[in-house]
Amino acid sequence: MNAKDLLGQQGEQLAADFLAESGLEILSRNWRCTHGEIDIVARDGRTLVVCEVKTRSGVRFGTPLEAITRQKAARLRRLAIAWLKAHGLFFDEIRIDAIGVLRGATGDFSIEHVRGVG
Repeated sequence: MNAKDLLGQQGEQLAADFLAESGLEILSRNWRCTHGEIDIVARDGRTLVVCEVKTRSGVRFGTPLEAITRQKAARLRRLAIAWLKAHGLFFDEIRIDAIGVLRGATGDFSIEHVRGVG
């Protein structure tokens, strides 16, 4: 496994832990279908939460959250509907969240969670 993939896995694990500690129930991770992948699917009460996680080791190419475009958020909404259909579930609401994980120069991580990006 290359360093970029390992960093991405670390970021997704930190994000999942962060969400669970915040009271969300993790339903699925790295769910794939023919239209794409959802990093984390969670439940926040009666709301389905689809989370896109972006992890970076620096901001030379922008912050992690800057990598989540409107087009990406729209695709995640379509993937959320596909996930619901595949699992035969219903929720009152669907929310698309973004989680940016940044590894600092000392190796420590910071997490930024933005609710409702799309």
